[in-house]
Amino acid sequence: MKIPNLVNKQCLILFVFLYLSMFTVSGQTSIQKIFDMPEKSGGVNYAYPSQSICSKTPASEGYKPFYISHFGRHGSRYLIDDNEYKHSLDIFHKADSCNALTTLGKDVYLRLKTIWQEAEGHGGELSLLGISQQKEIAERMYKQYPEVFTGNTQVSAVSTTTERCIRSMEIFCRRLMELKPDLSVSQDSDLRHMDYLNYHTQQAVQFRYATNTWKKKYNQFEKEHVRSDRMMQTLFSDKDYLKKKVNEDALMRELYNIASSVQNMQTEVSLYDLFEMEELFDLWQCKNYSQYVEYANASENNGIMMENAKPLLKNIIDSANYIIDAKRKGVNLRFGHDGNIIPLAMLMHLQDCYNSVSNSSEFYKAWSNFKVAPMAGNIQIVFFRKEGSDDILVKFLLNENEILVPPVKSNIEPYYHWCDLVKFYDSLLSDFIKYTD
Repeated sequence: MKIPNLVNKQCLILFVFLYLSMFTVSGQTSIQKIFDMPEKSGGVNYAYPSQSICSKTPASEGYKPFYISHFGRHGSRYLIDDNEYKHSLDIFHKADSCNALTTLGKDVYLRLKTIWQEAEGHGGELSLLGISQQKEIAERMYKQYPEVFTGNTQVSAVSTTTERCIRSMEIFCRRLMELKPDLSVSQDSDLRHMDYLNYHTQQAVQFRYATNTWKKKYNQFEKEHVRSDRMMQTLFSDKDYLKKKVNEDALMRELYNIASSVQNMQTEVSLYDLFEMEELFDLWQCKNYSQYVEYANASENNGIMMENAKPLLKNIIDSANYIIDAKRKGVNLRFGHDGNIIPLAMLMHLQDCYNSVSNSSEFYKAWSNFKVAPMAGNIQIVFFRKEGSDDILVKFLLNENEILVPPVKSNIEPYYHWCDLVKFYDSLLSDFIKYTD
């Protein structure tokens, strides 16, 4: 059964039920989400899920929002390098010239040419969808918390030096200024902000690239989960040509990446019909595995990736305390990458963002990349105060949905007392503060 043209829903439901029965109850949700919406298998290429934003819980009586602290990933983009599209296109071009493609293979070749017509020259750039996402997130923020933007509110925005992050910042701020023309907004993408927006310890970088750490196990996992034989037989009619000229597993991974990226483009073409459900899920598992180990809290990395987010969390706390102490209103916007928001969500201990397991077959049950860092993914911390009270209340939004911080106890969830959060986060930052001091 193929993913895209799911006409017979009854058969699909039966298939999913039988397949899910092979897994424990704790894993059903994640697998089901991939099956229900194959676009989620794109992981960090998953287009921002604005359709999943839920209504918000009102604050305690008398409390009004006065400050928003934000970190956002850039909006939807094309694959980082043009060659990620062109390499597969060239393989199909050569095979077609040698009459080595099946009817389906020829059709896929035409689809790849259509995708290339839009993608050529845009590697790593924001797509039109990415622009729309930032505008819409800004507008929802403004309309959800209008009190924050009244009076002498100062909006301060910073981004990494990467062009797609700078543009995301500019688009977000421009939309706020369209909604409130007299709003005071500053924007900066100076290199000095990289010290906290895009910080990576030397230990973390060495771990990611070392061949003697996690990669041997990962390569074995990938070998077991990337099964390209069936797909390649549907695309190539000449078995000898296929064997001699094509790296089958590599091509399957490339087609998976392109299939994942198309949801961020304008071109209305899909490649999901090339994959059976198990294949797509397993390809996602491989991508999820690598990012879980490289950026999140897989037990194999011994928690070293949390260090990458400590400068950013310290900046968030210091900026918030400044606004609170000055009794001002404000908004701090920060724009970066998936490799920044993933460790930040982990260090903040947002629910399901910091789970740590060691069994690779259980990784997908502990952590899912599309939940944490889709395109335009963001963390918003909204601050509330009440006249005559020093108690500051805070709630967290992950991709604009309320989320809990389980280690911090609260009698008003999803709201927390800022003093309790600061105490918890200061304990996590104690070594970092001593080092920087």
